[in-house]
Parts: sequence; structure tokens; C-alpha cells
Amino acid sequence: MSHLVHALGHMKINTTDINGVIRDATEILGLHVTHRDDRQVWLSSNGRAAELVLIEADENSAHTIGLEALTAEAVREAETRIEAAGCRILSSEPSLDCMKAGVTFATPEGLRFEIHTPIRNGIYDRRHATHGVGPNRMDHVNLITPNPEATRRHLSAIGGMKLSEQMVNDSLSWMYGGNRQHHILGIVKGDVGLHHYSFEFFEFNDYLKLGDLLDRSDKQMLWGPGRHRPGDNTYAYYTDASGAMIECSGQMALVADDDDFTPNVITNLERPGNVRCMNVWGTPAPLEWREYHFPFAKIA
Repeated sequence: MSHLVHALGHMKINTTDINGVIRDATEILGLHVTHRDDRQVWLSSNGRAAELVLIEADENSAHTIGLEALTAEAVREAETRIEAAGCRILSSEPSLDCMKAGVTFATPEGLRFEIHTPIRNGIYDRRHATHGVGPNRMDHVNLITPNPEATRRHLSAIGGMKLSEQMVNDSLSWMYGGNRQHHILGIVKGDVGLHHYSFEFFEFNDYLKLGDLLDRSDKQMLWGPGRHRPGDNTYAYYTDASGAMIECSGQMALVADDDDFTPNVITNLERPGNVRCMNVWGTPAPLEWREYHFPFAKIA
């Protein structure tokens, strides 16, 4: 099956403290506001019209994970597969006017996705004035689902996404799309929710700046810096004013060829002996990271 989903498109977050999240996103991470109205704010790390979408709400929760397809025809093809895959169409219109086409659907587990065409992008508007770090792009999301196998099956049947790696007990797995990076979605087993969303950093010195900016804001890194074995990317994590966890990530390994690739299975699950199966530099994940849960908004 060909990849209809190419990359991560955007992340929508409900928040009770929209100004606090904007402050963290602009002054620490280094995003810039591209649009604001009486209900929502769009932010971006580059020339795209939106990567992080904040919705003013009476709760802090994940709203929608946006997955990017390259053409409107790919979006419409994905739409024809949704009901057969056991999911439910919520809207056949794009949720943001910076997209040409989109379809939003809910999974039986309680996750909401939108498959959409590429968000409008000014390719020569990548750089903007910021006191924050200034990442390259939003690159992946780790979601939480009570049934990882079912969630992977939905995403494979609808969007052509493929498994890149998993733990033998299925507590954590990773899926890739057409852009070939090791994963655009990580899938954690647990009560439905969001574990983290991630922005790609340009270089390792960015972590030094991140740490000092967090300290200036009376915050700290939750975990990192380090390097993951799955994906081979560097990482550091912190939480923002909504309580959402944000990963700052280095560039991932790429899957060159579907036909010549076998997903890795991590069989060593015993702590602390398995730590280097997960993290090249041997830094174990703290309990707070392992048990982290940011709720997903309930779907009517």
C-alpha cells in the first residue's frame, strides 16, 4: 500500500491559558504567531501558516492530530477508506483556511485525526525574529491509545502508514509516512491521550539555549538532552503552560526503501538493563516521563 500520509501536518491543542501557551511557544521554543482571532491562534516555526493551533477552551487537552497528504486526490482517497477501516468521518472540509482539502475522522479508541493537503508555506519566509530557540519544523507526535494494534491498523488502512519499530509487549511503537523519517507518530499504550508533540532542532547547541531559556522562565527540562535508539534522534523534553509535553528533537534516521526494510522489535524490556536499547547515551527515562498523560478531548 502506498503512503497517502506524507508527514505530520499540525497539532491542535485546547487550552485554558492561551496567552501563557503563546508566551512559552514564542519566548522559549521560538515560534511566531501567524494568525489570531477570537477563538484560536496559529503558530509556526517557519514559513508555514500553521503548525501549532491553540484553541481557547475550558480544558487543557489534545484536540486533533493533523497528518499531511501531498495532494487533494490523496485526501479524497483516504476519505474513501475511513468507514471501511472502522472509523467515523467527522468533517469532509479542511479545518483551516490555509489548507485546500481535508477530512477529519475519529477512531473507536477516541482519537481524532485530520488528513489534509500541505499547509500554505512561504518557502523564503522561514526565518523570523525571536528570543526563543527557533526550531526547524514540527516533526512528530506521540499519542496514547488503549489499543495500539487497532490504532496502527486504522492508520495503515486509511493513510498507508507503516510500522518502523515496536517493543515486543506493544507498550510503544512507531509509524512512518511518505517522508521516510523513522516516525511521524509514536504510539504509547494507555488511556487515550497525547504523550508529546515535537519540534526538530537544527543543532545540538540549541539544547544549551533551551535549558537557559527554561531556567529564565523558572522551568526545567523534564528529561534530556540525550539520544534515542529508536529513530536515532537527540532529545529534550519540557512542559508548557497548558501542561502539554514538548519534545525538542534532532534529525531522525530515514527508511530508505519499504521493500528492503524490516521493522525492528525491541525484546529487552527489563530496567535498567534495557536502557541502551532505548537511549544510546544510557540515560533512563524518569518515571514522570514514562507515566505522562495529557488527555484527548472527548469526541461527541
